[in-house]
Amino acid sequence: MPRSLGGRLALTLTVTALAVLLAVGGALFVVLRELHRDAAFGRLHAVGTTLLAQLGTRVVQGSVQDALDSLREQVGELSLVVLFVAGDRDPVLLAGNARPAEALPPLPVGGRGTFDDATLRFDDGGSWTVTVVAATAPAALVPRGFVLAAPDQGGAATLGDLARTIPLVALVVLVVGGPLAWVLARSTTGPLRRLAAATASIPGAGHGAEAPPLPEEGPSEVRELTGRFNAMTGELVRTRRAETELLANLRHDLRTPLTVIGGFAQALVDGTAQGEAAVRAARAIADETARLEGLVDELGAIARAGEGAASLRPEELRPADVLTAAATRFAPRAQPAGIALETEVAPDAPTFAADRLAVDRIVGNLLENALRAQAGPGRVLVAARAATLPDGRRAVALVVSDDGPGFAPGVVAQSVNERSFRVDPARTGPGSGLGLAIVRELARAHGGDATAENLAPRGARVSVVLPVVPATLAE
Repeated sequence: MPRSLGGRLALTLTVTALAVLLAVGGALFVVLRELHRDAAFGRLHAVGTTLLAQLGTRVVQGSVQDALDSLREQVGELSLVVLFVAGDRDPVLLAGNARPAEALPPLPVGGRGTFDDATLRFDDGGSWTVTVVAATAPAALVPRGFVLAAPDQGGAATLGDLARTIPLVALVVLVVGGPLAWVLARSTTGPLRRLAAATASIPGAGHGAEAPPLPEEGPSEVRELTGRFNAMTGELVRTRRAETELLANLRHDLRTPLTVIGGFAQALVDGTAQGEAAVRAARAIADETARLEGLVDELGAIARAGEGAASLRPEELRPADVLTAAATRFAPRAQPAGIALETEVAPDAPTFAADRLAVDRIVGNLLENALRAQAGPGRVLVAARAATLPDGRRAVALVVSDDGPGFAPGVVAQSVNERSFRVDPARTGPGSGLGLAIVRELARAHGGDATAENLAPRGARVSVVLPVVPATLAE
């Protein structure tokens, strides 16, 4: 069996063509064999009819023996075996040398001029076509007739016909099927070769390099495979680009606390910071260490969220309880900054099943981003209302909106789709930019999703839609 797909297609088509030729040859052999047999019997019938007519004429003019002697001279040139049969007496040989090795068939009972055909084995070992023709009426006391036989050459003639026909059929199959087979093999193997080459180049592709999509050609299965490959490579490129941006942001976020920790630690070591200054240095080191721990926790939350629904522990939650707990937790941060933190639960907001810790993290991250985005006094609203997922399932929407500067132009769609997103990409303040990525991962693990939008004239809103029954319980 060839290893390549093209070789296997060629082998399959070749075997199929040979099978078709054999089937056609077999069918033609049967048909032509019968035609040749019918033609042989027809020739014997014609000779038999002539002999009957001449026998009648000779008998009228003289004896039966004289008639047979006259017929013997005429049929000697026909390359046939001709026997005259009269009752139970031995047949009289009129022409030919071969004799039947089997019993002759009886004379037909239909009377003068009726025929009966058979195939018999003769003493030369060959198969002969035999025709028996009656020369007397059915009521004759001594039934007479002729037996005419000729070598059965139908098989040889049929093989000769096939020897002339099959090469022509094979040539037509080659001329017509060859190009079709080549086009079929190329239409299948060409896209697969491009797909294999593109697949081999993926590991070495740069993180930001996005190759043009492969053309979707060939059979429908190959086009579907190519389309999925293009989608996969596009997602891979976007993921690599997001990872690159994430690493860049992490380097930025790590550099500041490390610089602070290193500077104050060196001041403590060389004695520059003493007394109250040493206390401030130690407190700064502790604060920056806490920031690093928070960053590590956020990275761990993304990894756990990536495990999907399997890591969730759903329980029944009331939207009012979730929002009240979150507002209580963030009120000490909002009040000193002059930010009014409000909650709003719509009457149609349904009770839902979800992982309590995951929901607390979702609402907490949204409030964290909203409070951080406020440049001064303002208002942050966290609300809950009924919603419907695209597939028609009932859901609850948890919405956090603020009246801050809103999302930067061009990054609203990116805000919940990239792990490295920042509300303001140019901002150099605290925050790793992972909060909204964690929100998205946790929402999708429940079977929901997250969206972000700017508000007019200013402000932003992030909505998380969670199904009333999460994916783990709906299955």
